[in-house]
Amino acid sequence: MHIIKVNNLVKTYTTFKRGSGMKETLQSFFKREKVIVNAVDNISFNVETGIVCGVLGPNGAGKSTAIKMLCGALYPTSGEIDVMGYSPCKERKRYVCEIGAVFGQRSQLIWDIPPVDSFNMNRAIYGITQADYKTRLDELAEMFEVQEVMHKPTRVLSLGERMKCEFIMAMLHKPKIVFLDEPTIGLDVIAKAKIREFILKMNKTGTTFILTTHDLEDVKQLADNVIIINHGVKVFDDTLANLQLNLGEKKIVELTLEQPFDTMSVLPDSVRVLEQKSPLELTLEVDAEKTAIGDFIKFLSSKFSLSDIAVKELPMEEIITQIYRETENP
Repeated sequence: MHIIKVNNLVKTYTTFKRGSGMKETLQSFFKREKVIVNAVDNISFNVETGIVCGVLGPNGAGKSTAIKMLCGALYPTSGEIDVMGYSPCKERKRYVCEIGAVFGQRSQLIWDIPPVDSFNMNRAIYGITQADYKTRLDELAEMFEVQEVMHKPTRVLSLGERMKCEFIMAMLHKPKIVFLDEPTIGLDVIAKAKIREFILKMNKTGTTFILTTHDLEDVKQLADNVIIINHGVKVFDDTLANLQLNLGEKKIVELTLEQPFDTMSVLPDSVRVLEQKSPLELTLEVDAEKTAIGDFIKFLSSKFSLSDIAVKELPMEEIITQIYRETENP
């Protein structure tokens, strides 16, 4: 069942071109050249209920604009958005009671008071009963281990502590969908792991998460489906497993030779050298659809004296970079 349906979504901005120099600056006061920017360019996608959907794209790709329209914060220029039967921008008052949001670079907490006071304010806004509020707050505070932290002023909290409280703020009213924009940005390894663990726990209870991030480890550990947007256009929409298969069955082979050898002269066409750290250390990319890994290892053993060999999956960063390149240079 689809909890989000997006059809032919467009968001267009009109800006004006301003020249450089005194003459062109003065002319711009009387006549300005319009520039139309398609921040989101006719994208369509669906999101299943109860999954974590990752939305990826380089800076300026349009992913944050798309998320803001899904939240109801921006009106689309054209197209349709249906989230749980709501039109986000037209039914915003009722709609926001069903969603939560955590933005890594924007805080919902009030700076000079403890997070627990901000939580209580949200209780009043959402009409949560005192009994439900206490049960929910105790449960979330225990998950994040912030029972003491949430009574300190927000301004004295570390970034990791504040982000944990941001999640509590967003989850108090039991939203069906939570929008996450860079939720782990700037966090240390331990805080990131705690946030990811919490997202997975909440997802198992049925909460749907829409995650925009530049941290590909977030995607690998959390996402079921991935949508990639580049220059406002959707360029990929499928499962995480199919994203990894998108460029074919490729493997990374790391070699350590016992003695220097001119590998370029003997490697098959299905293999390319990605990196040569030293005359004895090489990193290769193997197209396993053309050359089976087992056959390639036998080939290496017959040609080289090896001291070490490791076979790995193609890194997520490489897969996504290749997709960006393909869309920019079709």
